[in-house]
Amino acid sequence: MWSRDRWQEMFYTLRKNKLRTTLSGFTVALGIFIFVVLFGFGNGLKNSFEQFFVDDSTNSIWLYPGKTEKPYRGYKTKRRIIFKNDDLADIKQNFSFFIDYITPRISRGALVKYAKESNNYTIRAVAPGHQFAEKTMVTDGRYINERDVKEKTKYATIGRLVEKDLFGNKPALGKNINVGGISFKVIGVFKDAGGDNEERLIYIPYTTRQQIEKSNDRVDQIMVAFRPELGYAGAMAFEKKLNTFMRKKHNIAPSDRGGIYVRNVADEFRQTQNIGSVLQWVVFFIGIGTLLAGIIGISNIMVFVVKERTKELGIRKAIGATPKSIVGMILQESVFITAIAGYAGLLAGVGTLALIGDTLKDYFITNPYIDTNEAIGATVILVIFGAIAGYIPARRAAKIKPIIALRDE
Repeated sequence: MWSRDRWQEMFYTLRKNKLRTTLSGFTVALGIFIFVVLFGFGNGLKNSFEQFFVDDSTNSIWLYPGKTEKPYRGYKTKRRIIFKNDDLADIKQNFSFFIDYITPRISRGALVKYAKESNNYTIRAVAPGHQFAEKTMVTDGRYINERDVKEKTKYATIGRLVEKDLFGNKPALGKNINVGGISFKVIGVFKDAGGDNEERLIYIPYTTRQQIEKSNDRVDQIMVAFRPELGYAGAMAFEKKLNTFMRKKHNIAPSDRGGIYVRNVADEFRQTQNIGSVLQWVVFFIGIGTLLAGIIGISNIMVFVVKERTKELGIRKAIGATPKSIVGMILQESVFITAIAGYAGLLAGVGTLALIGDTLKDYFITNPYIDTNEAIGATVILVIFGAIAGYIPARRAAKIKPIIALRDE
């Protein structure tokens, strides 16, 4: 069926009908190209949504104190809620089964100096678990540890850009920096996937900050990391129990929308993934529509091709060509055009996505890509339908009697 003579004859026919061949190939290539680019954009949108969480652990729940909006148990409205160290202890004690680690956060701004260099930075007073909450990567030295917290040491772990600003090309490890008029020893340097802003932070033990601020035991925020094995449903149940516990402890009405604010990163991540998936499916169906348009286009062209060659097919049958050989000849031409054009469209689409890269980041499309299997699968589907598109009219033509085909105008 796939003889050398047939290949030569097919190439002769294609060269003879250059315009028809070009239009057929362009229809297929354009369909695959648009599908690949659109599907890549869908993945790019999903990447953008997921990047919002690249800097934070997704198994974390953040608690923020606020002002109450309703009176409750003799307490007046607009009462400011204050978190303290005993909140940390109570959460640990009552939810030990759920908790992986817990950390407070106290944020303050300060002028930081070293030798003749100085700059303003945000100082975060934290516990050791904060390193995992923010996915902080220590590149030199170490992070704040439990001993630092217990002994209220004046140690600091600084961001990569803080080291660059204050020390230039020299190492900061072991040096003393002046933080708001107090000397701290640099025990570590870190980098952070969150970008430049995150790398211009300085971390110190939260107990040290409390001691500096007249030995109070207040904290700004509390981050509770739950065990990953709890899963999404477990995380939602834990959030509800934790919220109820803290409201009861601080005498906040259950229906009060203020007082305490809870941010469940796992829930936000799931919602973001769902939005990204919906957008991806929308783009996918648009891409499928484009493929269908390409299939319909090549079907119409193949119908026209067979109609144009009706007399030729009649002559072939008259001199002994079998219906099977006629179908094979047209089918081979259809599959060849579809496969070559589809592959060209695939390469063009993948190449376009590679060139785009992060240039559309402002439009929430980050690093668009398409999985190789998905791209090849779409091309194979188009080739199959291209074969079907050629087979149906070819089969009809093969059934025409030679005498009727020769009379065709």
